[in-house]
Amino acid sequence: MAQKIITESLTKKKFQDFGEVIDTGGDPDMLINQGLCERYHDRAKIDVGPDGKVGLSLFNAETRSLPLVLKMMERHPDGSQAFIPMSTNGFLVIVANDKNNRPDTPKAFLSSPGQAINFFKGTWHGVLTPLSKPGLFAVIDRIGESQNLEEFFFDVPYIVDRL
Repeated sequence: MAQKIITESLTKKKFQDFGEVIDTGGDPDMLINQGLCERYHDRAKIDVGPDGKVGLSLFNAETRSLPLVLKMMERHPDGSQAFIPMSTNGFLVIVANDKNNRPDTPKAFLSSPGQAINFFKGTWHGVLTPLSKPGLFAVIDRIGESQNLEEFFFDVPYIVDRL
């Protein structure tokens, strides 16, 4: 029988073990463009390892709905991965700690409009999951020779839903 995971709101504190929440919280670091633009500077640590390069890609993901059946999680052992929605819609973020080289019990977060995330290198996470259209994201991650992808399929899936 599937176990249920209830989503919670995405905050920097709740997400700190898995990566960074990228947003415009707090005061801007500087004003640019003749004072007409607030710059929130260097909000994520992009980790590409010693032999990778930073890549910027666009992902156009199909929208999903809740409840969601979580059958698989993945991780990228050689680099971080940032997801930046190209709309003001929030999205579902699923993560898990590592337990003996496999995902532990997953956690699910609902981002707010204007939030993006950067998974730390090696963080188990669900696939890109927009809950409304468009599912277009800018993705900043490692480009290199290594496979940089591990997948894990659960024997018993999880059901992710709202409270």
